[in-house]
Amino acid sequence: MKESIPDMSQTLQLRKRPTLKMLDHEDCLKLHQASCEILKNTGIVVHNKAGIDLLKKAGAVVDDLHVKISPSLVEWALASAPEKFNLYRRGTDNVAIRLDGEQVYFGPGSDTLHYLDPRSGLRHDFQVKDLADCVIVCDALKEIDFVMSMGVLRDVPSEKYFQHQFATMLRYSTKPIVVVCNGLADVEAIASMAAAAAGGEDRLLSYPNILVYSEPSTPLQHSLEAVDKLLFCAEHAIPITHSPAPMMGGTAPVTLAGAVVLGNAEMLSGLVMHQLKNPGAPFLYGHGVHHLDMKTMISVYGAPEFQLARVMAAEMGRFYRLPVWGYAGHSDSKVLDGQAAADTQFSVLVALLAKTNLNHDVGYLESGLTHSPELMVIADEIISMSRRFVEGVRLDDEALALELIDKVGSGGNYTASEHTLKNWRDLWMPQLFDRKRLDRWEAQGSKDINARTREKTVALMNDHKVEPLPDSVEQVIETILSR
Repeated sequence: MKESIPDMSQTLQLRKRPTLKMLDHEDCLKLHQASCEILKNTGIVVHNKAGIDLLKKAGAVVDDLHVKISPSLVEWALASAPEKFNLYRRGTDNVAIRLDGEQVYFGPGSDTLHYLDPRSGLRHDFQVKDLADCVIVCDALKEIDFVMSMGVLRDVPSEKYFQHQFATMLRYSTKPIVVVCNGLADVEAIASMAAAAAGGEDRLLSYPNILVYSEPSTPLQHSLEAVDKLLFCAEHAIPITHSPAPMMGGTAPVTLAGAVVLGNAEMLSGLVMHQLKNPGAPFLYGHGVHHLDMKTMISVYGAPEFQLARVMAAEMGRFYRLPVWGYAGHSDSKVLDGQAAADTQFSVLVALLAKTNLNHDVGYLESGLTHSPELMVIADEIISMSRRFVEGVRLDDEALALELIDKVGSGGNYTASEHTLKNWRDLWMPQLFDRKRLDRWEAQGSKDINARTREKTVALMNDHKVEPLPDSVEQVIETILSR
């Protein structure tokens, strides 16, 4: 079957593109060696016997739960992990996401506590129906490439809410799903639902629609549950990111380089266990270095330091030849306002220029405590505009247009030329932002960006249709949820 997205790399090679670069090879090597020194001398704590057994058998130095890992074992794991892998549309062999280190994709985040409801304008706890609305919006938006859970559901049993999240995402979108879950029971249940939707375990192995998100516990620990998920995904070749979140000034050094080195060491130690379990299983590199605002003690999203950490992660991923997990489309603002739009634009442009490959948290407000589907709609426009910017410009003969310039000469115009008719669609056109003259804008109701965004968001929730799951898959999901 024909793949659903084109490979744009050859097309974009014909353009001159803006770039963002900060670290050279020697800088990356210095950071890598520092992380290896941490693993060799300081070591990590692993609260999981299976993980410890794998490390010990491979030659790591083990003292109870404390493990020291040699640089040679790290190098082996890096050489073992695949440089690229794909994610697919639900139940098909259509490639939706190419994680090849070059392409850049966006999606929402996970597990916020509050929902900013565009229907009422009010903030409240997440319900299943709210998540369904948000997933429908994700499915409808062109620049949202995957879905994630967005909110903590309060109207289902607390011990099962990760499974209900996944079932809702699976029902209301055909796009790939990034999964957050608690432990082995959750990931087993979610994998069973995903396999049913894929057409069986073999189909899920060949055409994965899910990627599991897991974390070490900074500083320098891996929990029982995190390692269980890590090893389960390795065994079944389910893509995973085991991405630490060092907090500068809290759980990590306050210096950006120190936090990145610490997070990198944690990620590398997870990669070693993952590859020991199943060499060649797909793994997404990344870390989420944040910092504490020293006045408020809040974990900051809209900060230059956060974006510098994203650039460093992207460049370390290229150094390791691994695709990269990233962050974009988020804000510390509490509402949909100028601050939220500025934070979103900043993070999206950095992601596209630095090439962090799979970027989550689109729609986050209140530093990750509130989700706003309206911010996702604005981000969709911002991503589209920013993509056009990073595509750059052509310098071929047709783009230079010397014959046309000579033909039009002095004092002419280009409006009706064949060249204009052929190429004007290359210019980016907004779908949400407004370019009308004042009189026409006033005649059409003087709607500002917030009003237009709310209208579009609610319309997508009401009108966008998603292909339903087969009844047989629904039966599997209901059986799993009712256990």
